[in-house]
Amino acid sequence: MNSTQLGGMSQKSQSASPFPATAAEFKAGAKPVVSYSGTQQNELLAALPRHDLETLFDHLELVALPFGKELFECGSKLENVYFPTTAIVSLLYVMEDGATTEIAVIGHEGVCGMSLFMGERATCSAVVQSAGYGYRLKTQFLRDAFNQGGALPQLLMRYTNALFAQMAQNAVGGRHSSIEQKLCRWLLDRLDRSPSNELKVTQELISIMLGVRRESITAAAGKLQDDGLITYRRGNITVIDRAGLEEYAGECYKVAKTEYDRLLADVAR
Repeated sequence: MNSTQLGGMSQKSQSASPFPATAAEFKAGAKPVVSYSGTQQNELLAALPRHDLETLFDHLELVALPFGKELFECGSKLENVYFPTTAIVSLLYVMEDGATTEIAVIGHEGVCGMSLFMGERATCSAVVQSAGYGYRLKTQFLRDAFNQGGALPQLLMRYTNALFAQMAQNAVGGRHSSIEQKLCRWLLDRLDRSPSNELKVTQELISIMLGVRRESITAAAGKLQDDGLITYRRGNITVIDRAGLEEYAGECYKVAKTEYDRLLADVAR
């Protein structure tokens, strides 16, 4: 499945107005002002010393990230990096026959499209899965800032370790976890990056991301609802027992979450 097909699902899984009221900032010809308080919505940017962060201001651009937008595709040159604030981005691997599997998810905790070597190309595709905003930065400037040393290189390397832990756990979970556990982990990953316990998503999209049949997702969602963990109606899932969902997901979720929590604790110190 390509990004055009994913974008076509926006009518089902997103409201008619996917952006918050602050979309008024994006009037024709108006460039949103990059502010210190605004950048604090992304945890990596917020973790930078203020002086280091302010040196990026002239190069950061606040952009709207609509549902279904492809930030880059597999094999393409990585020209921009994105620091999501309210958007959620899926990293996808697409087979020649169109079959799609999600290998990682990135939200306000991270960065998408990082490339530290000249001419490096993407090894996966990145598609916005939940509409919102983020800060865009030219990849070349990130490389320049990285090579200057300071807090930024250490922060990016720590984040890379946490992202790798998520990918590794997804690979293990994809082979050894039940459909219900996979669904729990998928929901929790988004809950960690969302402002509420309500997720606007279709079973069709979940089945594509997890690489399983839609009927399997329907059955798994029904079981979780019967167990009192979620409520589901067409295009909308509400988590009502997060602790129960985490317990059900088990190791499938906890390993990657522990690594992210450790990253944030190290940054705070």
